Amino acid sequence: MKVEKAVITAAGANQRMLPLQTVIDRDGTEKPVLTILIEEALSAGVEEVCVVVWPGDQGRYEQAAERHAHRVRFIPQGQPLGYGGAILAAREFTAGQPFLHLVGDHLYVTRDVKTCAQRLMECAAREECAVSAVQITREGMLSHFGAVGGRRVPGHRDLYRIETVLEKPTPTQAEQQLMVSGIRAGSYLCFFGMHVFTPNVMDLLSAAAGNHGNPVPLTPVLASLGQREQYLALVEADHRYDIGERYGLLMAQFALALNGRDRNDVLARLVELLASREISLPSGGDR
Repeated sequence: MKVEKAVITAAGANQRMLPLQTVIDRDGTEKPVLTILIEEALSAGVEEVCVVVWPGDQGRYEQAAERHAHRVRFIPQGQPLGYGGAILAAREFTAGQPFLHLVGDHLYVTRDVKTCAQRLMECAAREECAVSAVQITREGMLSHFGAVGGRRVPGHRDLYRIETVLEKPTPTQAEQQLMVSGIRAGSYLCFFGMHVFTPNVMDLLSAAAGNHGNPVPLTPVLASLGQREQYLALVEADHRYDIGERYGLLMAQFALALNGRDRNDVLARLVELLASREISLPSGGDR
């Protein structure tokens, strides 16, 4: 399965400014988050990238993606119809082809030569089906992510056939419906924010949207996808950072720095910062 297109969603009302934030990438270069996401997609062999934006934001996004302007298109999501609606807005762009999808409020940091997107695309090409990257996540974080359950693919330690998809399940729901063999109790397979989808996803999203103008959730569509065709989950060993969370952008910047060219300099500065802190000790007999 050859994937030549990527869709980045950035049209959420609380998300729209996040991809325009600037960080220092692993190569030591200052870049908008959007540029790093585009380069993640291009590193995997994608030829064209579509960014779905809030109406009126196109100019700012074009400026942020200037160095890759010839490879990027911007499509406004005309109505706020949810996550699934944002992906569906790119249906004409994907033109009945499989596509890589990344969310605009995550940064993906790898310690490997290959990027997260490269590994996911290679898996999708090898298995010739839709594949979602997932990460083993403790149950205390379930309220932040969609999660999947299924069976391990024979002969693979990191690949699962998806049978169940739930959006932000409770620990009780997860324990009852998302237990996966080989993963310790209290941990589950949660979405990484990166997928390779077949054209069937667009068909299912379109059917879910209908003519009602209601928000289109993605999770039920992915559950239906797993019933219609082979749909796999690839366990990703590296990390995704939700930059919309409290301190999320800060943690993403630390991760980029500690896995990049300036690692030693950043570590030295962190040691200096910690050493300079004044520690207040209790007085008298409490010492």
